[in-house]
Amino acid sequence: MRRRALLTAGLASAVIAVFLVTLMVGNTFYGLDTVVRVIFGDTVPGASFTVGELRLPRASLGLVSGLCFGIAGVTFQTMLRNPLASPDIIGISSGASAAAVIGLVIFSFTETVVSLLALGGALLAAATIYLLANRRGFAGTRLILIGIGVAAMLDSLVSYVLSRAVSWDLQMAMQWLTGSLNGATWRSVVPVVLVCTVLIPVLLLNERHLGVLRLGDDSAAALGVPVQRTRIVLIVGAVALLAVATAASGPIAFVAFMAGPIAARIVGPGASVTLPAGLIGALLVLCADLVGQFAFDNRYPVGVITGVLGAPYLVYLLVRSNRSGGSL
Repeated sequence: MRRRALLTAGLASAVIAVFLVTLMVGNTFYGLDTVVRVIFGDTVPGASFTVGELRLPRASLGLVSGLCFGIAGVTFQTMLRNPLASPDIIGISSGASAAAVIGLVIFSFTETVVSLLALGGALLAAATIYLLANRRGFAGTRLILIGIGVAAMLDSLVSYVLSRAVSWDLQMAMQWLTGSLNGATWRSVVPVVLVCTVLIPVLLLNERHLGVLRLGDDSAAALGVPVQRTRIVLIVGAVALLAVATAASGPIAFVAFMAGPIAARIVGPGASVTLPAGLIGALLVLCADLVGQFAFDNRYPVGVITGVLGAPYLVYLLVRSNRSGGSL
């Protein structure tokens, strides 16, 4: 427990450090003292707008979105006992993407309505996958396979809608689908923060039950865990976290997929990884955004960088899970 607490504190410190660096660097560099003054509400000519209105919402959205993706991803991976059971692999992110693209391209809805559609699409996709998988008992492997099939159908729907889009709608849809923190405002950050404040404590309170579910439904029930109720709470909470983050920043690729396994290797076997996975997710998004903005001649959305990192990691986990039976 002491080691886990120290590692969690170290990860939190790393997230705070990268968050502050994100606020400091840009076309104009501001010192740490100036950034801290702006955060605490002081008026600093130039910095109050650049840091307070442009960089701070962007960094805040990256932090809370990464936190949501990491916790949602590790919840599914732990509950289903498979590192491939990430929401962006089993179709939940695809549900949000399909609903948002239809709203953008076909109906030209506003940003707020598109965000609500993304939330509804993720919840509907999760409910569909769960109902199809929950036949004569619940099997994690069956849910993963059904989720991959649902994701393929939803991705095909997205491709069809994009093929019919005019250039302006296509540009907007592709920017959202890539996963980007560009244009982040406090209006997009506040809903994610509110949902995190409510749902993350709920998931952390059910964390011990989540660990017991890894033993299987029969063993968990024998140990006094209300299996069905706990699973529904975990699924609804994780899907809601993923959905609001996706609605705000787009489906940032592979963050939910990578955060859990990385946290498990850092924390070690037998320890809870929910909060460390959330911090890893926030660290991945913030670092990828920094790399996308300043490491190359052109600026790239954060989803491009996480996609480049996540694709080889997916191949690695596929090979590893084939050899070890799929444990996280």
